[in-house]
Amino acid sequence: MQWYSMDLHLHTPASSDYQDEKATYFDILHQAEAQGLDIIAFTDHNTVAGYRQMQQEVQQLEMLEQLDRLLPEEKARLDEYRRLTKKILVLPGFEFTATFGFHILGIFSPQKPVREIEHILLNLNIPAEKLDEGSATVGATSDVLTAYRAIEEAGGLVIAAHANSSNGVAMRGFPFGGQTKIAYTQDPSLHALEVTDLDRSGPHTTKAFFSGTKPEYPRRMHCIQGSDAHRLIGEGKRSKNLGVGDRATEVLLSECSFQELKALFLSNDFARTRPYRPSKNGQDGFDFIQAALKDGPNIVQSFHESMTVRGGKLYAIIADVCAFANTNGGTIYVGVSSGSRKNSPGILNPEQSITQLEKEITHRISSPLNCTLDAHTSQGKSIIRVLVPRGEDPPYAVDENKIYVRSENDTSLAVRDEIVSLVLRGRGHKIKPVADQSYPVVEAEKSTQDDNVPRTGVEVISMEQRKGTRYYTLRDLRNGNKVNNVTERSARRLWHYAIKEYDKANKNLEVAVVQWQGDFGLLRRYRQANQERYDLIQRTPQGYRFFFGVTDDGLHGPWARLLGKQDD
Repeated sequence: MQWYSMDLHLHTPASSDYQDEKATYFDILHQAEAQGLDIIAFTDHNTVAGYRQMQQEVQQLEMLEQLDRLLPEEKARLDEYRRLTKKILVLPGFEFTATFGFHILGIFSPQKPVREIEHILLNLNIPAEKLDEGSATVGATSDVLTAYRAIEEAGGLVIAAHANSSNGVAMRGFPFGGQTKIAYTQDPSLHALEVTDLDRSGPHTTKAFFSGTKPEYPRRMHCIQGSDAHRLIGEGKRSKNLGVGDRATEVLLSECSFQELKALFLSNDFARTRPYRPSKNGQDGFDFIQAALKDGPNIVQSFHESMTVRGGKLYAIIADVCAFANTNGGTIYVGVSSGSRKNSPGILNPEQSITQLEKEITHRISSPLNCTLDAHTSQGKSIIRVLVPRGEDPPYAVDENKIYVRSENDTSLAVRDEIVSLVLRGRGHKIKPVADQSYPVVEAEKSTQDDNVPRTGVEVISMEQRKGTRYYTLRDLRNGNKVNNVTERSARRLWHYAIKEYDKANKNLEVAVVQWQGDFGLLRRYRQANQERYDLIQRTPQGYRFFFGVTDDGLHGPWARLLGKQDD
């Protein structure tokens, strides 16, 4: 495996808004080499004319060579073209303007005939007379989802261009379009998001938003950056007019090819992309495991100090594998502990441990599950990483009868209704309410009137006492499912906490110190496993609603304003 630098969003003189009048395709290749790029894509507006014209120039020189009519300067140019295209993988593509002005990159293998790519654009309603204009304005075309699928079906790589900025499908900062944004950024035909803030860190970056922790955005997205260059050399760091390679990405591949690049974006390995920093040779200081530790355990990642059988540590890892497969998929790090001040212990013999862990997963988890295990070095210690996909044949079980699910940063045994949900998911059915009221029951249809409800944690809806036992009705705020007949004895960790706090708040609500902002209030703020959590209360005409264990990912609208958080 080797790191390769790439810029998959380059315009050429074939785009009508290209800013360097005298620049040639030859110049673009030279600038890409000067910037240390290994892979580039020509993505002109609604056309493949730039890539085709470069091909035609090379073909004309080759024809003159065959006829033995090359002039010395032409031979030198042809030799240089060959050297550059051998050194740099040049991919054909386009930047498509979908309806409402959203931009989508379609990138293809060099073996894909240009005429076939042009046929895709024609099918997406680019007018034939505008196919060579290279204009971003082409009238009524096709919608975003149609474009995704057309590009994917043609074997292309589908990337949402500058997704978090103007003409981007993430619609960051827009006060509307929630369901549209979910559809545009979670569609299975979309392979990656191009973002403009990949080099930044923090909870409000686009990469963090699409990390798989947001309830509405459970699919974790590959994020890259590209220059969107309309000129050879940029106008400086503060200018939006970037040049070739000014905002590039590095990818870890076994070979520099379109097939390997696409395979990376189809995988659930998110540690093989990073911002390209030409000044840092090899970027040896980048440690994605330490970056993961800063985020801490959550619904898509967990950490384990060791995998010994004694103390149940190996079993805890197997339970996490099962839980991730039954939920959203995720990553497990073995040999490192989250929240501990001591140095990571590491794994002494990672190869042997991987073999043991692969054997345990194969023999103890059913149905069959294809996990990827590998070893990495972090702060001088060997760490095992386990990539767990979201399973296609749930429910997955440990030792044939223990079914686990992931809820925020905890792994728990699934209750009856969750098992029913997993069975129906595996069969491709929609969840329906279960009639038997003697067990916890899921009402899977989400309320369409709860727009102000937090999106993580648990709501305690009500309590009733029957024959001396208290039965609670809870709602999982991440998926909207309602669970009836939960007792304090049967409740998992967060549910148990919510029940206790609910009883306490009901008894002492008159004297409780609540931080109110209108009808939305904060009962308690606390920290658990590197995550800040909130217990919240809402006044409604029917009474109070209580929400417990809400994380930052669940805050939006009035809740985000109450707590001074940015509402994404």
